This record gives sequence, structure tokens and C-alpha cells, in this order.
Amino acid sequence: MKDFKKHFIVRATPEEVYAALTNPATIQLWSGEKAEMSTEPGSEFSLWEDSIVGRNLEFEEGKKIVQEWYFGEEEETPSIVTILLHPDKKGTDVELRHTNIPDEAYEDITEGWVDQYFGAIIDFYKD
Repeated sequence: MKDFKKHFIVRATPEEVYAALTNPATIQLWSGEKAEMSTEPGSEFSLWEDSIVGRNLEFEEGKKIVQEWYFGEEEETPSIVTILLHPDKKGTDVELRHTNIPDEAYEDITEGWVDQYFGAIIDFYKD
């Protein structure tokens, strides 16, 4: 199990980035895929036709998202994604922490975060 931490700068307000991460219609706009998402703690979510699935744990509007991501069989230690949104002079500083990523999935997950996930959001909000 490995951990991943990275900061991204998105040229949008924290509220806009929060919506891009939690509103199914906005997720579909930047991802090009239908999304199942809710800001109800305990609800399950699905992105990219079930490529990413898990359970929503905690939300603080415009500031924080905490999710558990599922990786096949039930893992002993949950894989937790924490996204913190900080106002920045260029828009929003997104602080991503993803813990307990299975070793065999680490490279795909980290590339996905950079290229498909936040890469797409950054492109979506480009001037």
C-alpha cells in the first residue's frame, strides 16, 4: 500500500472546483462521462463507467471532500481520498491526499489523478 500527495492549481474559485468534484452535471462536462455523485455522507459514487467507485465520507462545501475508494476485494485498510480546496491568487490550490493505494494500482491511479482527473479539470477552467 502506498500514499500519494500532490497540489494542483485550478483557475477557478474553490466553490467552482467543489462543484466540478461533486455535481454530476459538472463532472460530466469536464470528464465527458456520466457520473453518479452525491454530497450525502455515506452515499456511493461512480465515475468513468464504474472505473472509479467508492463511498462519500465527508463534505465541507467549497473546502473539503473525503471519500473511500474501492479496489476490488475488500481491503483491510480503506483507501481514503482527501481533497482540500484553498483559495489562491491564481484560483484554487487543490491539495490531494490518497492513502492506502494498492501497490499494483499505484502507477495507474497516480497517472489518472494527474492526467485524466485534475488535468481535465484544469483544462476545463483554462482562460
